Amino acid sequence: MNYKLIAIDLDGTLYNDNIMITPKTIDALMKAQDMGIRIAISSGRPLPGLFHARDTLKLQEHHGMLVSYNGGKVVDTTTHEVLYENTIPVDLCIEILEHIKKYPVHPMIDDGEVMYVEDKSAYRVHEEHTNNSMDCVEVPSLIDFLDYPLVKILTSIDPVKLPEVIKVIGEPFKGKVDFIQTAPFYIEAVPVGISKASGLSKICEKLDIAPDQIIAFGDAANDLEMVKFAGHGVAMGNACPELKECADEIALTNNEDGIAHTLNQLIFS
Repeated sequence: MNYKLIAIDLDGTLYNDNIMITPKTIDALMKAQDMGIRIAISSGRPLPGLFHARDTLKLQEHHGMLVSYNGGKVVDTTTHEVLYENTIPVDLCIEILEHIKKYPVHPMIDDGEVMYVEDKSAYRVHEEHTNNSMDCVEVPSLIDFLDYPLVKILTSIDPVKLPEVIKVIGEPFKGKVDFIQTAPFYIEAVPVGISKASGLSKICEKLDIAPDQIIAFGDAANDLEMVKFAGHGVAMGNACPELKECADEIALTNNEDGIAHTLNQLIFS
């Protein structure tokens, strides 16, 4: 197969457990780009959270793509063109923020540059704004503060409580907003139909690439659609069971250069 695009999740996939891209993985992805294969980093993170990986892999020199917010915003790293963006209207965001007060979650919102919260000391807030290289500002009320549409509303929650909460938290908004789990401690509200696969489809339209010309790597439940969408879907060795069940291949883990090993077998051999 003549593969033209490699789509890669960030946390737990491209990054090892130390939040680093290993030298072997960097070498493999640089080699792929030198062959003319595009790279798309596809993550639930906001756009600034993808910049470190973008720079490490020199995507701007190779027209790499960034699929941020779980597919809610897609950007060409070289031209800075926004290929796609979908947001939740302000009034609906406010309804959601009011509704989720009933649950043991801590909401976080951002404007693409700064993250806003009601409590800087809340669970996972420090990790979230630090990992995404964003300033964090505390406001008395997100509801009173918000005056712009959001690509997503992120909430953190005790992992023990998440399985029960995610079953019911989105009930009033069915057909308007999807509530998805993106980590053992994160629930996100995103526009209906948004996924990493929908983000990739916008790239395919722009670059005239067929889905069967894509290799996709992931590890979590929010990678399911992307892995199914791609011609060759790869679940990392550390992936969740659901992803492993639907993948075409199970690679080595993110700590064992799983991406590099698969590309060596699939493209370079």
